[in-house]
Amino acid sequence: MRVVIAGGHGKIALLLERHLAERGDTAVGLIRNPEQAAALRAAGAVPVVCDLEHTDVTDLAAHLDDADAVIFAAGAGPGSGAARKDTVDRAAAALFADAATHAGVRRYLLVSSMGVDAPPAAGTDDVWAAYLRAKRAAEDDLRARDLDWTVLRPGRLTDDAPTARVTFTRHAGRGAISRADVAHVLAALLDEPRTTGLTLELVGGQTPIADAINAVTP
Repeated sequence: MRVVIAGGHGKIALLLERHLAERGDTAVGLIRNPEQAAALRAAGAVPVVCDLEHTDVTDLAAHLDDADAVIFAAGAGPGSGAARKDTVDRAAAALFADAATHAGVRRYLLVSSMGVDAPPAAGTDDVWAAYLRAKRAAEDDLRARDLDWTVLRPGRLTDDAPTARVTFTRHAGRGAISRADVAHVLAALLDEPRTTGLTLELVGGQTPIADAINAVTP
């Protein structure tokens, strides 16, 4: 399987790329900074320099040729302002979906966030509120598309070691999840077309990943 990952140098993406490479898949990571290429190669991935904020659908789609699936794991990241939450977390996700359609790639996994269902509460930090609105807008845009999409909403992310045991439901409730376990769940979702059209929340738990996915699929 050939998988193209937007946000290829992110912590989850690097873990996912290593996991995919170990199981014999080809992971292609899109990165903005050429200096990040060595880290992707060390993870077993193919680095491709492509700034999602400064490209167009035709050029982006060319990087998706022959892909079996795409994963949007990009984000503006810590220290970015409200404007970049919109241009990366919302607009780049939509552009990535446009490119997938253009390239004929149907499977699209979107890494979103818990807490986006309700409008930001009064007094919420402006940047955090912009992040939540951008993630919700990206979800809404994807749901309206004719793609085989799945939205994954992880809880609070940690750098703990993976447990391969999770709580994975439509409404998981608050909790933490290791980035390594998120990466393993994303890889498992690639193999499970029955999750198409589902929005799923993910936190740590006691259920093996395969069993947790089976429990939420028709």
